Amino acid sequence: MSEFFSIYIEETGEVFKCSDGQHILSAMASMGKKGIPSGCHGGGCGVCKIRLLDGTYKTEKMSRTYVSEGEEEEGIALACRVFPMSDIHLSVIGKLRKNILKKTTAVKRYGFV
Repeated sequence: MSEFFSIYIEETGEVFKCSDGQHILSAMASMGKKGIPSGCHGGGCGVCKIRLLDGTYKTEKMSRTYVSEGEEEEGIALACRVFPMSDIHLSVIGKLRKNILKKTTAVKRYGFV
């Protein structure tokens, strides 16, 4: 039986559920959320780069072009390769981060995008 954990995105304030057998990016998409930019879903493009601020997780293999071993040790990973083992608090740091922040600012300022 799967466990479900809460995933909190710092920049948008979004919270969604993710099972222990599902990667964070897939769970976000299935819940209709858009807080993390989405690319290849295979660990090779770097679009979904995040910093894990709190929580326990495991990762699968990801491109060292986008996440070095040192970065991974500091809690940086690709959301498409992160599987939660507890509630997670994360920050988006990928190259499309500014697009997410632009939408969030518009919603806060005007109430719509």
